[in-house]
Amino acid sequence: MKCPFCGYKEDKVVDSRATQDEVAIRRRRECLRCSKRFTTYEYIEESALMVIKKDGKRQSFDRKKILNGIMKACEKRPISMDTMEDIVVQLERQIQKKGGKEISSSKIGEIVMQRLKELDEVAYVRFASVYRQFKDVGQFMDELKTILQREKHRQR
Repeated sequence: MKCPFCGYKEDKVVDSRATQDEVAIRRRRECLRCSKRFTTYEYIEESALMVIKKDGKRQSFDRKKILNGIMKACEKRPISMDTMEDIVVQLERQIQKKGGKEISSSKIGEIVMQRLKELDEVAYVRFASVYRQFKDVGQFMDELKTILQREKHRQR
């Protein structure tokens, strides 16, 4: 494993444990050169999953793209990196349970939005604004009104 800080190729594992849902192993590592610590995740390699994009093109499923989108939506929000990683792991598990070899990008987006809606409404709106490509402020305001109405019903 190459150190993300100094590039040295030797490290030691300081801690190893299963993730909450037990689909991956989380390892804390320490670089033998610079002594900085970093985290890696070990997953079972599944069969290739293809994502069908809106334009009909297909590309390999890339968990990093999904995690990056979630991280942008959760920027400056009180959401831990572990929680964001768990969203991606849950998404992967949900896709694998269905057993298909292909999934639409819209289905992935809907699943992520649902998880974010349950977790943090600001992160949800940020993700939805990019995912749904709101054309104007009116569409954005409609989504916010829906959230506010839901919040009023919950408080009753």
